[in-house]
Amino acid sequence: MIARHALLPLALLSLLAGPLAAQQTSVAFGTEKIDTSKPVEVSAEHLDLDQAAGTAVFTGTVRVAQGVLKMGADRIQVEYAETEAGQGGQISRLEAEGTVTVTNGQEAAEADRATYEVARGIIDMQGNVLLTQGPNALASESMQLDLTSGTARFEGRVRTVFNPGTTQ
Repeated sequence: MIARHALLPLALLSLLAGPLAAQQTSVAFGTEKIDTSKPVEVSAEHLDLDQAAGTAVFTGTVRVAQGVLKMGADRIQVEYAETEAGQGGQISRLEAEGTVTVTNGQEAAEADRATYEVARGIIDMQGNVLLTQGPNALASESMQLDLTSGTARFEGRVRTVFNPGTTQ
């Protein structure tokens, strides 16, 4: 009897080892890879443009779309890369603040703030991060999304809920 009771916790741990190991390495984000060469479309209630600084600040229900990738926030500052002629060129970076959401298909992430480095295809999300994938959820203080590989890395007291019988 004692041996059976001792083996039960080990059996339960072995069942959990698969999902926990996957969480420690990376988590897939979205079913489709993001094409970071696609145009970035931004819409908002207000726009403050500073051509000398190469920035544009969008406020009021800001929405960003790049193919299947969607981002929303209360405020997003867009930074432009300088071209050889010294003119603003391509969008290099987006700084989002206030109720930040990022979606790719049915998967969604939210945080207090985020930085999207467009050329690198990296989104860093900070503060009260929550990723939902169907019925499963992961929470942490920070998450880095690699849009090229479709993976996410979490740091800062990661908490997760995996529902049995789900594949997401």
